[in-house]
Amino acid sequence: MSDAPQDSTPPRAAEVTAIPGETVPDAVAVRSGEAPASRTFWATLNSPFGAGFLLTLGGLAALLLGLAISNIATVLIYIALAMFAALGLDPVLKWLERRNVKRAWAIVIVFFAFGVLLVGLLWLVVPTLIDQITAFVTSLPGTISSFQNTDFFHWLEGIFGDGLGTLVTDLQTFITNPANIAAISGGLLRVGAGIATAISGGLIVVVLTLYFVASLPSIKVALTQFAPARNRVKVREMTNQITDSVGSYLMGMVVLAFFNSIVAFLLHLFLGLPFPLLMGVLAFAITIIPLVGPVLYWIFGTVLALFTSPLAALIFGLAYLVYIQIEAYVITPRVMSKAISIPGSLVVIGALIGGTLLGLLGALIAVPVTASILLIIKQVFIPRQDAKI
Repeated sequence: MSDAPQDSTPPRAAEVTAIPGETVPDAVAVRSGEAPASRTFWATLNSPFGAGFLLTLGGLAALLLGLAISNIATVLIYIALAMFAALGLDPVLKWLERRNVKRAWAIVIVFFAFGVLLVGLLWLVVPTLIDQITAFVTSLPGTISSFQNTDFFHWLEGIFGDGLGTLVTDLQTFITNPANIAAISGGLLRVGAGIATAISGGLIVVVLTLYFVASLPSIKVALTQFAPARNRVKVREMTNQITDSVGSYLMGMVVLAFFNSIVAFLLHLFLGLPFPLLMGVLAFAITIIPLVGPVLYWIFGTVLALFTSPLAALIFGLAYLVYIQIEAYVITPRVMSKAISIPGSLVVIGALIGGTLLGLLGALIAVPVTASILLIIKQVFIPRQDAKI
């Protein structure tokens, strides 16, 4: 038995010396006779053909994605409308739930009430509205002729010259020509197809709204799970704040637009202006646009009243302007008390950007989206910046 000391050091793995500019895995791959993945990738990029091929594939994928999004743009608009309608109905459902009504029955009650209200409005408003629209189109040439005989028109003609009379005459000739009306409308078939598309789109939005309203709590829970576990409590609180404020805002906009329509209807009725019911419906459709809607209808209603009576137009303009001020300083703060308050400049900017991108839908969703972004900035970004010393 040999007394020679034995080396107890475990055998070391074979040392790998990396070639300068290579990573260790690449060096191992080189020693084993394999091509390193990183060198293969960079070699492909260094090749003009390979780089051009990869860039072409990337551009083609981006183009196909853009085409796909553009093809489903209508579906995305339906989804956005339905989601915002669900958020708008959510405060009503929560109010019923606080009175011991289960959410399923609350949904049935709300949709049944809106269905009855819609049928009643259609039954009462549509026949009268059709008659007033027909009378408006029929009497428009005579209204323009009567306007040309007023002292107000002669005063304008003295300022702008004979060109004003020529412009009004050309406008009257254009309106009374059936061919021009057909050209504007695109033909009866196109108008009918547009009406059918609008009806089918409305049904799709109603069905999606029903699904979103029923599954809104589970949707919020599912979205919260995308956040890390340590942040889920904060994310859940912010999600509830955003959805509650958006719902309150949308319901507030509907209430304010309803008040505007009632005021417009009463002013046209008491001042003897034509088509009060039609103008009330138009007031609701226009004033639902945030901030700029009442101003747009004030201008539109005043100008349209000028064709009937300058005095009535003056009274209408002053009375509606007074109501706008009352709405801005008295009604809106009470209606929007639970919504997120944002600076007026951001409201205008958001409404303009949203209206430019998505039309009426963009103008409607721009304000709650802006408010949600401000809430995230205040509760996430600013605290992180304050923590940096």
